[in-house]
Amino acid sequence: MDLELRNKTALVTGTSQGIGRMTAKMLAAEGVRLCIAARRKNLLEELAREITAAGGIAPAIVETDIMEDGAPQRLADAARKALGHVDILVNSAGGSRPKIPVDAPEEEWESVMTLNFVRVRQLTHAVLPDMIARKWGRVINLSGKSEPDSLLAATPAKAAIHGWSKGLSREVGKHGITVNCLAPGRIMSEQIRRKYSPEFRRHEEQNEIPLGRYGEPEEIAAMAVFLASARGSYITGTVIPVDGGMRRFAF
Repeated sequence: MDLELRNKTALVTGTSQGIGRMTAKMLAAEGVRLCIAARRKNLLEELAREITAAGGIAPAIVETDIMEDGAPQRLADAARKALGHVDILVNSAGGSRPKIPVDAPEEEWESVMTLNFVRVRQLTHAVLPDMIARKWGRVINLSGKSEPDSLLAATPAKAAIHGWSKGLSREVGKHGITVNCLAPGRIMSEQIRRKYSPEFRRHEEQNEIPLGRYGEPEEIAAMAVFLASARGSYITGTVIPVDGGMRRFAF
């Protein structure tokens, strides 16, 4: 299947590891010209070498901490300078946090909301002019579940991404731009290995995940690449779980 992605451009955040890294590699394999961004430059350089070794176009690298004031606009400007314009934006930077007490300090709420929603919104709005001008664009947001198991600061941030994405999709559809969210389940990554013991992972695989295993980054990256392609042109305003059936809700 020809995904018609050759010579498209993409800005992918959170590419030092996990889903963001694999999404960048799979987009590059389809002939997409990339700008990759994360905090750890050594991992970005390693990814760039892997992409070129596989026959892909050498990506532009932007070392950035998205939490810094003004970082989204600076990143958008850097991507535009390197690529000429941005056709595809994959917002993969973010992170979960442990559950918090009812009396958690306000700073903790603000920090998690800024990372997981505010910066995603700001970066997206910074690159939208390119897409509107060219009458084509893809925004893919890596989010998460918005059904809380406990009091988590990240949960309302993910819900905010879902609500904002739906509203944005209705505004920009007329310009040929789609906006979608991918909600990962348990996807193996550096963060998962750090947070969850092998025993806990085995328990979830046996009792919580119908497919009986954690997912791999390429399994959600494949969906991101499809949504970025011409073949995904009639899918917008959605939240798509990629979780092995872990979530219990029907819709």
